[in-house]
Parts: sequence; C-alpha cells; structure tokens
Amino acid sequence: MFYFLFSQSCSRLCSAKLTETSTASERAVALDSSLLGLHTRVSMRVTLAVTAWTVSVLSSYSHPADGLPDINNETFIKDCVQIHNKFRSEVKPRASDMLYMTWDPVLAQVAKAWARNCKFQHNIQLQQPHKLHPNFTSLGENIWTGSLSIFSASSAIESWYSEIQYYDFKTRKCNKVCGHYTQVVWAESYKVGCAVHFCPQVSGVGFRNAAHFICNYGPPGNYPTWPYKRGSTCSACPQNDMCLDNLCANPQRDKVTRYYSIVYPDWPLSQRNRHLSLFLIVSPPILILSAIITILVKNKYLI
Repeated sequence: MFYFLFSQSCSRLCSAKLTETSTASERAVALDSSLLGLHTRVSMRVTLAVTAWTVSVLSSYSHPADGLPDINNETFIKDCVQIHNKFRSEVKPRASDMLYMTWDPVLAQVAKAWARNCKFQHNIQLQQPHKLHPNFTSLGENIWTGSLSIFSASSAIESWYSEIQYYDFKTRKCNKVCGHYTQVVWAESYKVGCAVHFCPQVSGVGFRNAAHFICNYGPPGNYPTWPYKRGSTCSACPQNDMCLDNLCANPQRDKVTRYYSIVYPDWPLSQRNRHLSLFLIVSPPILILSAIITILVKNKYLI
C-alpha cells in the first residue's frame, strides 16, 4: 500500500519493484516446494527400496517360494500321507504287519529346516538320540530334488517307490539304489513329515532353481532285515489294531500330536537359513544408510 501513495512515475516504478519482489518470493517458495517434493520423492524411493528388499528376504524365510506349499498346507499334508499309505497298502508280496502312516508336525519342521540348506545329502543329526524329535531316538529320511515345473509331492514319492524294480524281496538285495523304496514301505515307520523348499542351487547335484523335497520318518527304516513281514494283510498287526485298507491302524498311535516343546536343530544358523543370516547381517547397515540419505536430502546437502 505504501507504493500506491507516490506520483504516477513513482507509482509505476514502485509497482514494478513490488511485482519483482513478489515474483522473487514466489520463486523462492516454488524452489522450496520443488526441493521439498524432490526430498519427499527421494526419501520415498529409498524407503520403498529398503522395504521391498526386507519383505523379499522375510518372505523367502517365512513363506513358500514360487508357489511351493508350506508344511502347514492341508492339501500338501494330505497328499504326502495318502500317497505313502497307498503304496504301503499295495506292496507285493503282501505285508502282514504294515502300519498305517500319519503326519507328524515335528518331522515336517525338521525336514523344512534341513531342506533350507539346499544340499543333496542327509541330515547330519538323524542318528543322534532324541536330537531331532522328542519321541523318536533317530529318524529316517528320503530326499528328492528336481525342477519346479515338474514337482508334486505325489510324483516325488512315486519316484522313490519306483525303486521297487531294483529290490529283491527274497534276498533283500538291490541291483541299483532302492533305499528310498524300502523306507517308504518300512512296516514299523508310522509317522511322516515332509517339506519342500525352493533352492537357487542345490549343492551335490548341480541343480539350479530347484524344488528340494524331503520326508522324515519315525521310527526309521532300512535296517539289515526285511522292510515288512510277508503274509496275509493285517494278520500280524499289533494288539488292539484294526485293519484299514490293508494297513494296521490304531486311533491312539495315529493321532496327530502337536508338541509344545519344539525341537530346534543345533547346526549353525548359516546352515539353517542362509537368507535369514544374510538379512540379519546386511539389513542394519542398509537401514542406517537409508536414514543418513534421508537426513542429507532433507537438509539439502545432496541437492
């Protein structure tokens, strides 16, 4: 208002100064807004990048990858149990003492923990007394590794059972590998727990981007004797058992028990889960770096 009290010539000049001053202020406000917007965009990008990486690592630890089922997936559990019992009920010669097999959550946890190693070799603690399970002194184990595109629990277990062609029941000898088959049909093994894990690479076989499938059994099989007794189906079942689809079943033995004291394998953390180890090591520095970048951008040191 001060400028408008002068003469016409001064009024024009003062008006120009007012306009110039206003324009400069607007430019400053616009620049601050631009910097604020850039700061916000950079901060958001850094935050989103770190968040995405964190989520991807945690997802690889907590959830199935590439559509592979988790050990709590009911369809997966049903498939694993049913295909085992199908093959056990159809053995030839017939079995007189073949036990009905049911799911065991702890065996599944052990299978999952070892599968995360991505190694085509057996668990190093299977024979250590009660190391991996509260009820079973030792455990049996079968391993299958193959392409994600062809994996299914039933096809993997079927590949183990197909080794029957190499096994001679009379002599108890194999002309090729048949230990997977004998474990599947081991009469005294009545609990099973399986898991599948995505492995970028499986050491020992050279597979890349593979489905690594493991089943653990209790009690274990493959002792130097016959896998089962030959005879009429269910004729040698334990006392108080009933015959179910040519298998010896018992409600008490066959119930699914969920243990409150979980057994944790004591192999190194780096072997239990490489992704989790990487996350624990790399995540803090990345989070700190993102915080520093955000502060610098906010204070215009990087703009």
